[in-house]
Amino acid sequence: MIPEIGHFALILALCVALVQGILPIYGAAVGNSGLMAVAKPAARTQFLLVLTAFGCLAYAFADKDFSVLYVAATSNSQLPLHYRLAAIWGAHEGSLLLWTFILTIWMFAVTLFSAHLPEATRSRILGVMGLVSVGFLLFMLSVSNPFERLIPAAPDA
Repeated sequence: MIPEIGHFALILALCVALVQGILPIYGAAVGNSGLMAVAKPAARTQFLLVLTAFGCLAYAFADKDFSVLYVAATSNSQLPLHYRLAAIWGAHEGSLLLWTFILTIWMFAVTLFSAHLPEATRSRILGVMGLVSVGFLLFMLSVSNPFERLIPAAPDA
């Protein structure tokens, strides 16, 4: 169930990233402060959703959930916990999730430390970061899903 929560969090993050990538940039172009104001909460929400997904994948590794294909392919039951947790970013799917997580950390930082910037500039910055995140999330969900299930589950990877 935990991997499904992580997968759903990525789907929600994609939806939020689309909103973050489109509305604030359009709002900055037409001078609509209401649309520009969407950037900050969208970036913070996206950070929380990707953090949730990363945490769910970490839980799957810690719990030795070999019904997740990525966990079964990059871990085994004999590995100590610290090696299993390091395996989160050990292959393509996990490293892409880590890149997305780091991008959302930067987005969150922009929301905290950009008070001195004009609202239109901050909206454009967060909007472009949201569009980059859309690309990462679309690729992750369509081609490189870290939460893909392995049915039947591997007894020991």
